[in-house]
Amino acid sequence: MAINAKVSVSIKFNNPKQLAATITALKPEVNSPVTHRANVNLQMHKCFLILTVDAEDTVALRAAVNAYLRWIASTTNVVEVVDRM
Repeated sequence: MAINAKVSVSIKFNNPKQLAATITALKPEVNSPVTHRANVNLQMHKCFLILTVDAEDTVALRAAVNAYLRWIASTTNVVEVVDRM
């Protein structure tokens, strides 16, 4: 894969439990990508989730970033609801 587009997004979490749960929930997606056009990496650094996407083109980059940001938002919402129970 020739990389022509790359982005790195840092998302601050106030709750380390939410951060760990989000990374754990998304590991299957990272380990088994749907497409070969984009590679995704998730890292934890202190209280930040760092999402890095390398893609063949901007279309694949945008699709991957949008998907992962939606999944991150969904996961954090679920953890917040569970914490309130």
